[in-house]
Amino acid sequence: MNRSSIRIAVWLVVAGMIVAAGLMSGALAGTPSVYPTGTTIYHPDKTWNGFTVFITPENEGVIVIDMNGREVKKWPGLTGVAGGPARVLPGGFVIAGSGNGAPHQEATALVQLDFAGKEVWRFDRAEQVKRPDSQADWSARQHHDWQRPSVAAGYFAPGVQPAVSNGPTLVVSHTNVVNPQISDRRLEDDRLLEIAWDGKVLWEWKTSDHVDELGFDAGARAVIRQAPGFNSARDSFDWLHINAASYVGPNHWFDEGDQRFAPENVVISSRAANIIAIVNRAGKIVWRMGPDYRESEALRKLGQIIGQHNPHIIPKGLAGAGNPLVFENGRAAGYGFPNPASPDGVDSARRGNSRVLELNPVTFEKKWEYSVAGQESYRFFSHYVSGAQRLPNGNTMITEGADGRIFEVTTSGEIVWEYVSPYFTENGNTNRVYRAYRLPYDWIPQIPRPTERAVIPPNVRDFHVAPQ
Repeated sequence: MNRSSIRIAVWLVVAGMIVAAGLMSGALAGTPSVYPTGTTIYHPDKTWNGFTVFITPENEGVIVIDMNGREVKKWPGLTGVAGGPARVLPGGFVIAGSGNGAPHQEATALVQLDFAGKEVWRFDRAEQVKRPDSQADWSARQHHDWQRPSVAAGYFAPGVQPAVSNGPTLVVSHTNVVNPQISDRRLEDDRLLEIAWDGKVLWEWKTSDHVDELGFDAGARAVIRQAPGFNSARDSFDWLHINAASYVGPNHWFDEGDQRFAPENVVISSRAANIIAIVNRAGKIVWRMGPDYRESEALRKLGQIIGQHNPHIIPKGLAGAGNPLVFENGRAAGYGFPNPASPDGVDSARRGNSRVLELNPVTFEKKWEYSVAGQESYRFFSHYVSGAQRLPNGNTMITEGADGRIFEVTTSGEIVWEYVSPYFTENGNTNRVYRAYRLPYDWIPQIPRPTERAVIPPNVRDFHVAPQ
């Protein structure tokens, strides 16, 4: 867990919301063990109000909260062990991964449930997988992301009406291959599948078929060839670790003639290699950032992107429409250019803080950033998971996922809503949130619109836990 956010949460503690998190997670070295959960800041007049949906790290399922942090809906049985995000569609339908395809990091099925929890759709037949001590079973092998083209970035925008039935679904899936161009060892490869409502595969794309388009230099290719981090339990090397895929969606770049940004093209993200790219429907990578951000002066100025999550094109109707928005985690990722911190060239780019970036995809000019500057930059840091959503009022909702912290900021960086998840794993080690989404109240008509009450944090200089 990222302790910097816990420290922030302590400062922003709200009377009546203190919990003894130390009882759940223990006194973890050098970090606060008591901090609030739930909504810790809320200015109703400055936020885009609605429900927020996320999936818990273990057992609880998919959770919907109101702006005051009250749980208003739960779909148990859908877990965040392997399958990526949960999304709610109009009418109170939910889609998420189901089942644990261990030892692989994947869900065995992607399912859609109605408000009452009845299953209305399932995809679980990407390929057959041999599990330990069992026969081969069909599995979706779905991991990290999925999308419906009717809601290209995965979240609400004016005029967007997500398909609840009959449309296709884009699924990020695993498949195992051996490709001597990449390595002599077995690869856990990433595969994009676009499937029809009846499960028929409409389009397929595998990353291993396009290694020459990914921008790796000879040094990076030599490192990858050694299959560092080969997982003996999986009998494979997760070489790219694709952690996001979304449709480009309607945008002004395409309207102005730039074919790279055709709405049906797909934005992908490789966390392991620091690559963000767009794949066209002919299968070619037509736009790319990374892996080495020294490729051009514009990318140098932007700075090395490391271990990113959830890059997507901001949908039409929202501020910054057509620009990529990405949660750049930091930590360590990338292949090649050995250095003292990475003598073998594995995880060779490193940084101990995160930032959220919006940029012009043609010039790579930075248009907006959320980060914490200076020596205290570590205060905003999620070393894995996480994401960002542009809201209709121009604000951005950020999932600082490693600490279970979700917050909404204005364009100037003011935090106008903040929530810390109280849903911990059974052992108390983490309350992580893979990715959260804000949605309109009327997308779940079964739940009455809640009362919205401001949450103003006290002056922490004067706030103390009273002795018993």
